[in-house]
Amino acid sequence: MGYGRMGHEVEQVAASTGHEVVLRVDRDNMDDFYPEAVTGCDVAIEFTTPEAAADTIIRAFNLGLPVVSGSTGWQERYDEVAAACLEKNGSFIHSSNYSIGVNIMFRLNAELARIMSSLPEYKAIVEEIHHIYKLDAPSGTAITLAGGITQHHSEYEGWILSEEEADARSKTLRVKSVREGAVPGTHSVTWTSPNDMISIRHEAFNRRAFATGALLAASYIIARRGVFTMNDVLNL
Repeated sequence: MGYGRMGHEVEQVAASTGHEVVLRVDRDNMDDFYPEAVTGCDVAIEFTTPEAAADTIIRAFNLGLPVVSGSTGWQERYDEVAAACLEKNGSFIHSSNYSIGVNIMFRLNAELARIMSSLPEYKAIVEEIHHIYKLDAPSGTAITLAGGITQHHSEYEGWILSEEEADARSKTLRVKSVREGAVPGTHSVTWTSPNDMISIRHEAFNRRAFATGALLAASYIIARRGVFTMNDVLNL
């Protein structure tokens, strides 16, 4: 579901690992997304757009399909989508990033934020860099990183997307987005004190890591019912 850059990447990785793609659905052929067309389909993998994601996922639930969702920018409807999954006794997993390395970074980020909560001299900033065609800013991955910090650090109560330096006394975490070239995705979290700096960083070399993780998630949810996260898949 969604046949852009990530849809094509998922298709290529699926073919190379022995899976079969039985249907490709995009904005131009949504009429092809009906019960007979998904006969023999085990799971749907969704990389559409922020505007289309929620309705497309719910449509898949109505067709009895487990869904792996990787699009971002629609999270305000997440609870609605998760409820639709449970109502249909379906299977659902959404991640802002399916890279195994990024999900390890999520875990490290939360633990670092917990440690820094007792060291008020350190101030954090989240930065993400993506290609010029990415529709949402900040990225879903950056939002997840920011959420990990605000959840585990008592001095941060929210985040703001800004090109200006945040007031050092503010309880708002600064998130910076950059759009340039064809960068698949780079994310960093930096903690700076008057004396030193600590940074964790993940750089994607290509989109294959995202597609590989999405297929791993698909294999995980096929035989399960409920709403899951990549922490479940990777046992983090």
